[in-house]
Amino acid sequence: MLTKLTISLLKKEAAVFAKEESKHAEPTLFGVTDGKAVGTYLEHKFQEKLQQRYAYLRGSSAKGIDFPALGVDIKVTSVRQPQSSCPFKSARQKIYGLGYSLIVFVYDKHDDTMARAARLNILHTIFVEKERTADFQMTSGLRRILENKANRDDLIRLFSRTPVARG
Repeated sequence: MLTKLTISLLKKEAAVFAKEESKHAEPTLFGVTDGKAVGTYLEHKFQEKLQQRYAYLRGSSAKGIDFPALGVDIKVTSVRQPQSSCPFKSARQKIYGLGYSLIVFVYDKHDDTMARAARLNILHTIFVEKERTADFQMTSGLRRILENKANRDDLIRLFSRTPVARG
């Protein structure tokens, strides 16, 4: 009988996974420079580990968030080239947040030419509560101009300078 996965367990398992994975040499990632491929590898490996021990509904990046019942999505990014894609699909998300929490793995990848394998040193494992997923620059900019008695044109100007991902 598998234990039901909770956010608390997810956080603990993510920290353990990061330590274990940082010691692991992975031949399939040797020479890989595509951050998306590295992210997919880590996400799938983490999910596979969890599914051996816990009962939960597994989501996917193609279908939405990774842990829909928990309201948590996984993001993986390199410390050398942080993810530059915008996770926001609307101005509403930029202001109020994504509506779900994030677990973020920040890694530094090194290729061992002698072993022909890559090592992903996971430097940080961060849990971001859904209430903290709004765009800091956007919300602080809004607060600033509202404190200065902004009008409708001021708000439109702020939004027209801020790109939002289309998708």
